Amino acid sequence: MQAKKRYIFLILSCAFLIYCYYGGYNLKSELVQKTRRDHLPTFATLEELFEMPLQQQKQPQLMTKPCRMETCFDFAKCGSDPKIYVYPTDGSVSASYRKVLSVIRESRYATRDPNEACLYVPAVDTLDADPLSPEHVPDVASRLSRLPYWRNGRNHLIFNLYAGTWPDYAEDALGFDAGEAILARASASEIIFRDGFDVSLPLFHKEHPERGGVPPAATANLFPSPKKHILAFKGKRYVHGIGSETRNSLWHLHDGNNLILVTTCKHGKSWKDLRDERCDEDNREYDKFDYEQLLANSTFCLVARGRRLGSYRFLEALAAGCVPVLLSNGWRLPFDERIDWRRAVIWADERLLLQVPELVRSVPPERVLALRQQTQFLWEQYFSSIEKIVFTTIEIILERVLAHRTSRQRESLIWNAYPGGLGSVAAYGDSRAQLPLGAPALRAPAAPAPPPRPLPAPAAPAPAHPPSPGRAYTALLYVQATSPALHRLLASIAASQFCEKVVMVWDSERAAPSLKTLARVAGDPRDPLPVLVIDATTHYPGEGVSARWQPLWAVPTAAVFSLDGDAPLLAEELDFAFRVWQEFPERIVGYPARTHYWDEAKGAWGYSSKWGGSYSLVLAGAALVHRAWLAAAAAAAPQLRAAVRRANNCEDILLNCLVAHLTRRPPLKLAQRRRYKPHHHRYRSSWSDPEHFVQRQSCLNTFATAWGYMPLMRSVLRLDPILFKDPVSTLRKKYRKMELVTS
Repeated sequence: MQAKKRYIFLILSCAFLIYCYYGGYNLKSELVQKTRRDHLPTFATLEELFEMPLQQQKQPQLMTKPCRMETCFDFAKCGSDPKIYVYPTDGSVSASYRKVLSVIRESRYATRDPNEACLYVPAVDTLDADPLSPEHVPDVASRLSRLPYWRNGRNHLIFNLYAGTWPDYAEDALGFDAGEAILARASASEIIFRDGFDVSLPLFHKEHPERGGVPPAATANLFPSPKKHILAFKGKRYVHGIGSETRNSLWHLHDGNNLILVTTCKHGKSWKDLRDERCDEDNREYDKFDYEQLLANSTFCLVARGRRLGSYRFLEALAAGCVPVLLSNGWRLPFDERIDWRRAVIWADERLLLQVPELVRSVPPERVLALRQQTQFLWEQYFSSIEKIVFTTIEIILERVLAHRTSRQRESLIWNAYPGGLGSVAAYGDSRAQLPLGAPALRAPAAPAPPPRPLPAPAAPAPAHPPSPGRAYTALLYVQATSPALHRLLASIAASQFCEKVVMVWDSERAAPSLKTLARVAGDPRDPLPVLVIDATTHYPGEGVSARWQPLWAVPTAAVFSLDGDAPLLAEELDFAFRVWQEFPERIVGYPARTHYWDEAKGAWGYSSKWGGSYSLVLAGAALVHRAWLAAAAAAAPQLRAAVRRANNCEDILLNCLVAHLTRRPPLKLAQRRRYKPHHHRYRSSWSDPEHFVQRQSCLNTFATAWGYMPLMRSVLRLDPILFKDPVSTLRKKYRKMELVTS
């Protein structure tokens, strides 16, 4: 009996111990799971993964000095028009850094007076911080400290491309203490990035063009027709510990057909000694595929970290219209302070490498189309040249200055849609509603009164709320002499139903006319058309023909009808042009057109006034344009404006090039009632003066050189009124007089 009790007690004890063990384990598991739920994000679907904001995917731990614009930047040095001072070059600099300094020195941001500068750029080459690089500049720290305005780097901008590497991408790899300077650097890690202070750059090749750049490759056919490969990558992998393990694992995904992910270890001096068992097979697969062909024939392109977080593959994929799939955890994407990369890239996780094929296959075709379109926009606007990369960096910093001074910041949509962050001017760049993009009509407040003579007029102050395409235009006339043609033009303007105001820029040594109003031909006679006459010789001395668009402060409408004083236009032509412009406010709309061509014999661009089927320019003598573009032309680079002043001509060519550069759209030519011929009086029309032909051709080549490419775009489209010149009754036509006068 005692033995039986002992056995029962033993069995119960064992059962109790077993229960405690498994019960306690389950309880512990529940507590652990509950704790993890409190700290880990909930399960995300594949759609949520590539839609998730970048900031939610990374949780950086800042290890650098917590500089902010408010603590490490002196806003008092920045006026209403912030300028940048580039130090004189002292010593040798690399070709890439020479391009960086060149585009700043020749830009509208530059100043030669360090006392009026808001930002300072050292001429000490800081691009390459790798001591083993042949382009590394030693003793950078002491050279920076000797700069006369250094002040521990405050208000200085440091450019750097090659710094921290695997495995920790540490800040000390920069090789010097940047102090309070703003770092514009490539391959920036979230761990070392000072949010809202530093700027993340793309990693670009040494051969990256200074200006212009290669146009996007996928603009001709953006529709996501099935590609030969869904995902592609071709690059190095690292067998001796200087790169990530991500590239070493890509062979698991390679299938030789839909997924082309090939790597080689054939690089470096000691690769043969350190090669592993997969090197020979990887090298054979690598040699089977051409990289350019892969870019062109793949829907998605993998951008995997290597020695650095950033990769050359990123810009190469953008240029090719191949949607980047990012495998680089913790990488701060270029300009992500203003660019919404969710519209252009797919984020993957290096820890979930095997899920990448499923991720890209789950992207619907309409999403692929939107992604490809955005890659082409971003490449063309911000990354195709060193000039655009540098200007984007500067604009982001100056936007912070503007936000501090006015508590106002441009909409993020400005940066992520045409015309982009580089295409807007300060007075017109806060909102898309203020740019010529077909926004709802708004009415502007009354313009300020003209300044008293002989004081010059303000340079370009804008109304408090710059207007959007509306229901009226301002006729901006450039007049050098009175003539019967001028009186006929004023009569046509008075008969126009859409003109709100006339601003006459008088450019003559003779006394300006004292015209105050025009009696409207139609409408309420008690509401005359206001006329403002501005004497350019007094307000804008020495400007010449460049003065024609100076008085934007007197323009109350978004639409500006630029007219020569002898433009032979009827009221119907004025009204028809404005109706067309209301549908295309981002373009130049007008009557006289010209074209450009490449002259093989001279090796230069030619300018032609011959009538033909195509055109690429609409002249300023009779053209409608949004005043935002005129403001942008007034703020163009100094060398562009200097070319116009030297020639006393070409302002309309500059405007056409600028609008084509910003919008990538040609102008619109309208139905012409008759050809424009020079008048036989002492003042000849500027659009047909043969003496200016050579100057205009020279200007065209100057502008193409300054931009690094020819921005003008040809068109064969001409817009006519309905039933224009059709053999039907005139009574059925809305614009009847456009066909009756045939002089």
